[in-house]
Amino acid sequence: MSWLEELAADAAALKSAGRLRVLREIAPEPHGRAVYHGRRYCNFSGNDYMGISGDAELRRKFYEQYAADLSTPELAQSSASSRLLTGNTPAYNRLERTLSELYNGRSALVFNSGYHTNIGVLPALARSGDLILSDKLNHASIIDGLKLADAEFRRYPHLDLEQLEKQLAAKRAAYRQVFIVTESVFSMDGDLADLRKLVELKEKYDAVLVVDEAHSVGVRGPRGTGLAAELGVAGKVDVLIGTFGKAFGSTGAYAIMEPEVREYLVNHMRSLIFTTGLPPVVLNWSDFVLRHAAEMDAERAKLKRMSDRLRAIFTAAGVKTDGDSQIVPFMVGEDRDAELMAEKFQDNGFLVFPIRPPTVPAHTSRLRFSLTAALDESDIEAVGKLL
Repeated sequence: MSWLEELAADAAALKSAGRLRVLREIAPEPHGRAVYHGRRYCNFSGNDYMGISGDAELRRKFYEQYAADLSTPELAQSSASSRLLTGNTPAYNRLERTLSELYNGRSALVFNSGYHTNIGVLPALARSGDLILSDKLNHASIIDGLKLADAEFRRYPHLDLEQLEKQLAAKRAAYRQVFIVTESVFSMDGDLADLRKLVELKEKYDAVLVVDEAHSVGVRGPRGTGLAAELGVAGKVDVLIGTFGKAFGSTGAYAIMEPEVREYLVNHMRSLIFTTGLPPVVLNWSDFVLRHAAEMDAERAKLKRMSDRLRAIFTAAGVKTDGDSQIVPFMVGEDRDAELMAEKFQDNGFLVFPIRPPTVPAHTSRLRFSLTAALDESDIEAVGKLL
């Protein structure tokens, strides 16, 4: 069998198992809508949690700032260099100052994406002789970061902090440094980590706490600064990671930390050092929407109401669900059953897709309803009528 035949056989096996991934062409529209295969849907599959990405009026206001000179370098579409050469444009410094202001003066560092962040932070900080303890359901990008790091790593059962403490008690003395890494809002179940308890554990065992707030920033906390800030422990998280690519409707990611950690990452984080910087237009848009999102308390409250209501609708209909966030899982079980349920929702105008292994564990296939503040509350009631 030739190499291309091997690849084709792999694709055929995935297709037979109902797990072949494809790139769908989907056109986003305002008000939580999207066009797919020529049909307009109510979109429950994106991560535009605050409705910023689809807000045409907000885009108009952004470009209006530059109306006098649309050729300004501030709207350049490439930095054409890494940050350590000539790509660290003034827009980077402005954005990092805005982030620092939001997080009470702590240092900020901007990266190209959440994936760049998670494959770079742990490999830079954790070395041979260290141990990383990671929640079992952490995102694939975190898992890839674990594999790239020279440190030993172990995964503790999802949200089971008793087991985590047992590992800390048994292992801490044997390692130079121990890192605990978790998401705050988990992307597939929408459930929350007990960040207060994690801070207690990291202080008790002299560990370093890394929290990925990708699905929390913009949505939770004062001025959209995330779940850790909502719980009053953001200042005790050693590395707090956020993304611009979800609630903030932009591109890139960031980490909040102490100045010493920032300096170390600038010198040792390969996915920061060896990549082209973000374009100024993207950085300026991120700064613009970050400031805008800080004032969106009404939208955050609306999103919580809709999420709570959808979870209650599913529970009343006998559907197993989970979590306490804008991510509301509709648990199904087997792959084919999830596909059929997704087709039923799509036939009725709701864009939702089946989530299957290996993204989730075997026999836990589900539909993932990902809500946005751009939806109308009547859209949630329409889902209930279908059930």
